[in-house]
Amino acid sequence: MRSLPCRPLVAPLLPVLLCALVALGVPGTAAAADARDGGDGRKGSDGSPGSPGSPGSPGSPGSDGHGGPSTSVEVARLYVEAQSATLRYETGRRAAGVQRARVKHLERLLAKERYEVAVLHEDLGRMASAQYRTGGGLPLTARLLLADNPDELLRGRRVVGQADLAVTNTVARTQRAAARLAAAQRSATRARDVLDRREARLARLKRDIEAKLESARWTLQEEADASAAAGRCRGAVRLAQPESSSTRAWVTPVETYELSAGFDSAGARWAARHTGQDFAVGIGAPVRSVGAGRVVRVACGGGFGMEVVVRHEDGSYTQYAHLASVAVDQGERVRTGQWVGQAGTTGNSTGPHLHFEARLTPDLGSGVDPVGWLAERGVGL
Repeated sequence: MRSLPCRPLVAPLLPVLLCALVALGVPGTAAAADARDGGDGRKGSDGSPGSPGSPGSPGSPGSDGHGGPSTSVEVARLYVEAQSATLRYETGRRAAGVQRARVKHLERLLAKERYEVAVLHEDLGRMASAQYRTGGGLPLTARLLLADNPDELLRGRRVVGQADLAVTNTVARTQRAAARLAAAQRSATRARDVLDRREARLARLKRDIEAKLESARWTLQEEADASAAAGRCRGAVRLAQPESSSTRAWVTPVETYELSAGFDSAGARWAARHTGQDFAVGIGAPVRSVGAGRVVRVACGGGFGMEVVVRHEDGSYTQYAHLASVAVDQGERVRTGQWVGQAGTTGNSTGPHLHFEARLTPDLGSGVDPVGWLAERGVGL
C-alpha cells in the first residue's frame, strides 16, 4: 500500500492524524474522507483524490483497453444516434405542424370562397325573379309595345343585363378560385399525411434508439461501478471524436445540460460545502475538456469514482468526476472540446451527473467557483 503524503490538506492537524492512521494500518482515503468535505458525494465521503490504480495502455478505437468490444463505444454511438434522431424528429414534427397549419388556412379560404359563390348565386336568383315579376318572361318586342316608356325599358334592360353579366363573371371567377383552392387543399392534405407518417416513423425510431441507449447506459454504469469499486481503471476507451470547426479556446464541459448543485452550496449530502458545479446529464453523455492541456490524473476509486484532472496551458486545473468511462490516459495532451470521458454516477453520487471543478492545483481544496472561472474565459453557463 502506498503511504499517503503528509502535507496539509484542510487544517494543520490533519497531516498528523492521517500519518497516525497510516501507521495504524487504516486506509488513508477513508480517513481523509471522514476528516474533510465530501466534495460531491454523501456526507464526509466524496472528494477523495482516489488512487490512480492501473491506467492501462491506450485502447484502440472501439476497444476497452483489452481489445474487446466496448460498452462505452456503443453508448457513445447510441448517444450520438439518439441526438440525431431527436433532431430529425423535431424537424419533422415542426414541418408537419407547418403543413397542418397550411391545410387549415386553405380550408378557411376555401370555405370563404364557397360562401361567396353561394351568395352570388342567390344574387342571380333574385335578379331572375325580379325580371320575371317585371315581365321578364315576355319577349322583349312585346314588352316594348306594352311599355308606357320604351326608352326607359331599354335603359333598365341594359342595366339589368350589365349587372347580370357582372354577377355571372364574378361567379365564374369565384368558382375558379374555389377550384384552385380545393386542388391546393388536396395537395396540402396529401403532403400533411406524408409528413404525419414520417413523423410517426421518426418517433418510433427515436423511442427504439432511446430504449437501446437506456439499456446500454446501465450496462456501462455497472461495469464502471465494478472498476471503481476495485480502484482500477480499465484503460482509456478511444471514442470517435466529433468533428468541430470551432476556434474557441474554452467551452462548457458538456454540450447539453441542466445545472444542479452549485459551488459552495450547503446540503445534507456534504460534510462541508460543495466543491464544484454539477451538470445534470445522462449516463454516457460525452464529457469534454473545457480547454487545451495535459491529463495529470486518471483515478478510478474513492468518493469521486472515475475522474480525470487536466492541467491547462494557463496553469489552472479542471476536474471531471463521477464518470462512467475515461477516454484519455494520464500524461496525454488534449485539445479544447476533446472527449475525456462519459458522464455517470460512480463514487458517492446520488444520480447521473458530471461534477466539474476548477482548481488552482490538481488537489481537492484548491477549487474556485467554476461558473465565474468559465465566465472569465468567455464561457457562460
